[in-house]
Amino acid sequence: MPTRRILFLGDVCGAVGRSAVRTTLADLRPRLAVDFVIANGENAAAGYGISPRVAEELFQSGVDCITTGDHAFDRRESWPFYGTEPRLLRPLNFPPEAPGRGAAVYEAAGCRIGVINLLGRAFMRLADCPFHRVRSALAELRSVTPIVVVDFHAEATAEKQALGWFLNGQVSAVIGTHTHVQTADERILSEGTAYITDAGMCGAFDSILGMKKELSLRRIIEGVPVRLTAALDDRRINGVLLEVDETSGRARTITRLQEPAPGSSGLEE
Repeated sequence: MPTRRILFLGDVCGAVGRSAVRTTLADLRPRLAVDFVIANGENAAAGYGISPRVAEELFQSGVDCITTGDHAFDRRESWPFYGTEPRLLRPLNFPPEAPGRGAAVYEAAGCRIGVINLLGRAFMRLADCPFHRVRSALAELRSVTPIVVVDFHAEATAEKQALGWFLNGQVSAVIGTHTHVQTADERILSEGTAYITDAGMCGAFDSILGMKKELSLRRIIEGVPVRLTAALDDRRINGVLLEVDETSGRARTITRLQEPAPGSSGLEE
């Protein structure tokens, strides 16, 4: 049976993360025979939120859909953009009045791929229950395509695993984001749903979660509320490559990706 190959990139952090995506995707797409690329971009603008300019840069780099999370609306200039750009998603379980959408279907390589963006509630900002909110969106997407990928932007591992089992057999993949640290628990659940607790980060790894070490340490050790800025050195991309059956929507494989990105420091944040 025919399959589709979907590349999911972990949280893109700052200009270095965007540069890492730009310099690697041109090679990765043909080398891995990728049909569709999803990237979490909620930290793509200097580590805080996303702007229309930054989103367009990621699209031009080869990203087909951008998901977000708790920092989705950090930048005011992005608010109207969510309402006009269908390739940019915000969490589905934000208030219904929030700009933009939390789920969509995209055309790719002769088939349709559904994407749902959800936000966790444990140790995160207030949001509606992702378990309840996902049901109606999932029914709508599955009426159009059997291939559905969920980005669950959440802090707690247990909450992410719970959603994976909750959606087991109903979606092609549940991919965790937010922690910026790639986990080693990728697997195919019993009913054909690919799962990983966190896809990792695209950005500077000479850092603390993509941010400058000295600022993060000062905030922790001194307790002062310094604003963190994105680090610049040792750029890499993290993510997962999914192989999904086009007819059933069941995942066949999930493979972790860790790629160094060429280039040097000196970028704007």
